[in-house]
Amino acid sequence: MSIDRFTTLVAQQPENEMFRFSLAQALLKADRTEEALPHLQRCVEKRSDWMIPRILLGKALLLLGRKSEAQSWLELALALAIEQSHEDPERELRALLKEF
Repeated sequence: MSIDRFTTLVAQQPENEMFRFSLAQALLKADRTEEALPHLQRCVEKRSDWMIPRILLGKALLLLGRKSEAQSWLELALALAIEQSHEDPERELRALLKEF
C-alpha cells in the first residue's frame, strides 16, 4: 500500500496503531524519516511490549543524527527482544549498540 492510502486510513482511524505502523514503514521506505517519527512514537506509546516500532524508532533517530535518543530506544527494544526470545533482533540490536 502507498503512503497516501495509509495516510487516509490513519486520518479515518487515528487510534489504530497498525495503520500508523504501516504508514511509518512506508515513510521510512521512502526516506521520509522525520515524518515517520510521530507515528512510531504513537505505536510505542500504545503498546509497551511492541519491539519492532522501538527498533525502527531507534534506527530512524540514528539516521537523523539523534544518537542519544536512538540509544535509549534501541536499549528498550533489546530488553524486549531478550524478554520475548527474539534471537535475530537481539543479535542485530547488540551489534547496533556496540557502536555507541
